[in-house]
Amino acid sequence: MTPLLQLYRRITRWPAGHWLFSRAVCFKAPYFGTIAPRIVSLEPGRCEVRIRDRRRVHNHIGTVHAIALCNLAELAAGVMTDASLPPSMRWIPKGMTVEYLKKATGTMHGVATPDVALVESTNGYDLPVTVLVSNDAGEAVFRASIMMWVSPRR
Repeated sequence: MTPLLQLYRRITRWPAGHWLFSRAVCFKAPYFGTIAPRIVSLEPGRCEVRIRDRRRVHNHIGTVHAIALCNLAELAAGVMTDASLPPSMRWIPKGMTVEYLKKATGTMHGVATPDVALVESTNGYDLPVTVLVSNDAGEAVFRASIMMWVSPRR
């Protein structure tokens, strides 16, 4: 089990543990704090992150801004990858392709899953991760395909 997943399982047993864990992730990577995410579920191969509907993440037409959705997707994919990789491997985002499926209004729920199995390797490899973001009604509003570069730790 990865150190991140161990920390998640330990902290989320406490009152306000999901909030505390999410704040810790944002402390480590401060830009993610701009969307005030809440990591609501984390297990190997799956991460679910929620952002509340509030003015801070809106664009000029009152919907959730495209970059806030990209930020949500990158956070979910990164946390999922970190919690799923063997300890001898590391990762970094390499690229992202996005699709805006409909207007993003309300609370957003992003779920990241890998498209292939995460494996230990002596060589680096591309790991495609899909993040599907839905609204409160469960309708898909945004989809991202994030390519992670996975390589052995030095």
